[in-house]
Amino acid sequence: MALYDRDYATAQTQGTTLSTTRVDFLKKTYQLLALSMLVAALGAYLTMPFAAQVQSMRWFIFGAELLVLFFGLSLSRGKPGLNMFMLFLFTFLSGVSLVPLLATLIGLGKGAVIGNAFLATSILFGALSIFAINSKTDFSSWGKPLFITLIVVIVASIVNIFLGSGTLGVIISAAVLLLFGLFTIYDTQNIANGAYDSPVDAAVSLYLDFLNMFTVILQFLGIASDD
Repeated sequence: MALYDRDYATAQTQGTTLSTTRVDFLKKTYQLLALSMLVAALGAYLTMPFAAQVQSMRWFIFGAELLVLFFGLSLSRGKPGLNMFMLFLFTFLSGVSLVPLLATLIGLGKGAVIGNAFLATSILFGALSIFAINSKTDFSSWGKPLFITLIVVIVASIVNIFLGSGTLGVIISAAVLLLFGLFTIYDTQNIANGAYDSPVDAAVSLYLDFLNMFTVILQFLGIASDD
């Protein structure tokens, strides 16, 4: 979800000469994505016994995530060892930030929902990625509209913090799921078209798409399983 204006002319005109390179790039990206998920799971697992403390420090953890995402990864771009470290630091922190939600579900006896949500997200994410890679439609113009929609959703979420509307919260969550599903298509095609300079940057975009969809699906399944 990090790209909104790119020049695809070079990538598109070179055609088959870049096909092998793109396949290798995609493989590296999805390998890093898989490793990122494992690191996030490790972060959640190691801090699960401290769920109460994580909850009390949630804003600090969220701030640390933003710093790594917007500054750490940007400043480390082009520095292979450092940018890899920043990627895994960000995903580790994102796993920690999920602990309060995961702990709540486990405490309510809904631990199975976590695995179901991950499976459902993986299927949805995989289907959207395959569609994006094989589609002949050009989705490169989606960037700015998706970004504007993202800003609107963020503002609505902030407003709902003060309103506390359950109905609006469900609508916002549904919008987030749809939005990051579209971002998955957009980002995947960008990667396939060679619009990213580094597999780390590409993996970050896909990880953010997966994480946001997983969180929403997890919440929805948690609600649906409530007697």
